[in-house]
Amino acid sequence: MSDRLKGKVAFITGGTGGIGEVACRIFAGQGALVAIAGRRHEQGETIARDIRATGGQALFVRTDVTDEDSVARALEQTVAEFGRLDVLYNNAGGSSASDGPVTETPASVFWDTIKLDLFGTWLCCHYGIPHLIRSGGGSVINTASIMGAMGVPNRDAYSASKGGVISITRSMAVEYAAQNVRVNVIVPGAVATERVLAFFASEPHLEAQKKAYLLGLCEPEDVANAALFLASDEARRTTGQQLFVDSGILIS
Repeated sequence: MSDRLKGKVAFITGGTGGIGEVACRIFAGQGALVAIAGRRHEQGETIARDIRATGGQALFVRTDVTDEDSVARALEQTVAEFGRLDVLYNNAGGSSASDGPVTETPASVFWDTIKLDLFGTWLCCHYGIPHLIRSGGGSVINTASIMGAMGVPNRDAYSASKGGVISITRSMAVEYAAQNVRVNVIVPGAVATERVLAFFASEPHLEAQKKAYLLGLCEPEDVANAALFLASDEARRTTGQQLFVDSGILIS
């Protein structure tokens, strides 16, 4: 176990699988006290037990990032258990297979996407940043997507939600710098999680698009390690930034 995050308390949403699970394990391995925030109880408790078994400290807190009471309770539970909050990693999010052109996508799909990706980020910051301020400052790490930074067809709802996350990151970085709260956003390309790999497999025409990823599809560890940097004191002068982990797709 290393100590890049020694003693820091990290609240990681979407922590019961994919990038979030990997981040929970990496952060704990670097000395953080980790609150695994997610909806899947069994998976969350298993990850927490694994971390504790290897000498780390972790707590599963059931969290629905679209529900105000759930977010408020989860953050209060984290602070009650660990005494403070230093890192808020807003990793939870997703898109819908029903997303598409704005003229064809049902309004319900648009609002569901906005609620999960943009409102969920807003809600966690609404309740989480006051805890960071009371701890003397800290790091907010938001999660966007290349679809919020470039033109991509058939994903208008997702592009809107992730573009909003990029914008709110900049405004919050300015707003809370005086309280020593840094706010940055990771902008991943396609990441080789089970969900993404299944999506590529179900859409044969997307296979050719993989070639645009100059270094191959990103792995969850690639994104989690970017978050580790932003959570650490190594990034103490970094705020309002977009950190692209996209395997070069935006320059290809």
